[in-house]
Amino acid sequence: MPEKEVLLQVKNIKKHYPITKGFLRREMGKVKAVDGVDFRIGRGETLGLVGESGCGKSTLGRVILGLEPPTEGSVIFDGQDLSGIGGEKMQHFRRRMQIIFQDPYSSLNPRQTVGRTIGEGLVIHGIGTPDERKERVREIMEVVGLRPEHGNRYPHEFSGGQRQRIGVARALALHPELVICDEPLSALDVSIQAQVINLLNDLQEDFHLTYLFISHDLSVVRHISDRVAVMYLGQLVELAQTEELFENPGHPYTRALLDAVPVADPRSAKKQRPLSREAPLPALGDSCIFRPRCPDATPECGKAVPGLVEWRPGHWVKCFERNPREQREAIVGKNAAGLLDVE
Repeated sequence: MPEKEVLLQVKNIKKHYPITKGFLRREMGKVKAVDGVDFRIGRGETLGLVGESGCGKSTLGRVILGLEPPTEGSVIFDGQDLSGIGGEKMQHFRRRMQIIFQDPYSSLNPRQTVGRTIGEGLVIHGIGTPDERKERVREIMEVVGLRPEHGNRYPHEFSGGQRQRIGVARALALHPELVICDEPLSALDVSIQAQVINLLNDLQEDFHLTYLFISHDLSVVRHISDRVAVMYLGQLVELAQTEELFENPGHPYTRALLDAVPVADPRSAKKQRPLSREAPLPALGDSCIFRPRCPDATPECGKAVPGLVEWRPGHWVKCFERNPREQREAIVGKNAAGLLDVE
């Protein structure tokens, strides 16, 4: 598969929230929601981002859009570093990056008509005349499968699937290049999910969109994504082409996620290696974060933090078992000598 032009690059993004205590709100520690994430998305590509609830997927999406400032790292969009950009220049980039929210019930203003909700971005960015905006709203409603004459209705008059189509229309009104889909199917029935997936695929082809598709549903991610990134406790632990990752999972956590997918005939399922339930918390900073739950953990895993290395062509894994022997020894040696920058 030829390499595509890079549209979005995320470099060492961290997002830490302070833990405070007492009347003076003294900082006692940090919650590392996102902790050193790196990846690229090519123009026209769909990158699926998977992981269990609370691993930092949605926080990462909000940091990319500038809705949350990063603690450290940079977001590079179309060659421009967005760090520290504000005012009109950042507003220009906001037109090119949009989001589809998870919950179609709470993400729409119940006091605004659907037409006004979809066209609000056009008003904010000063695009077109009032008549041109109305025409754009009618046009985009037709594109997503809604009747234009329903633009004067309110969100409570629509079903969940229709509300999510309204959210899609709102995201597309400004002709964005990157759309972050933050679990857009999780609140919908299975039959409606299929319709929304097909809609997103058609829109990507028609408008040359790039997607960061955040989800915990592996079957949906496998269907819609070109590549898949697996996230655990704020870190990427695996990144590969979709079929490569599903056929040859390299990280124990990825294998556990795939083992958890229900199968029609349990007798034909692969023998599962369950994760430890007794130690779900992350390890200390000088070892692998997955070590307390890993069925394949070795003493070496407690001596250093593994790197995200290319295990197979285009397949990156953050696990000592997938690191070349000489690289593993170098990492462990540096950590023992105090040369690694580990918090």
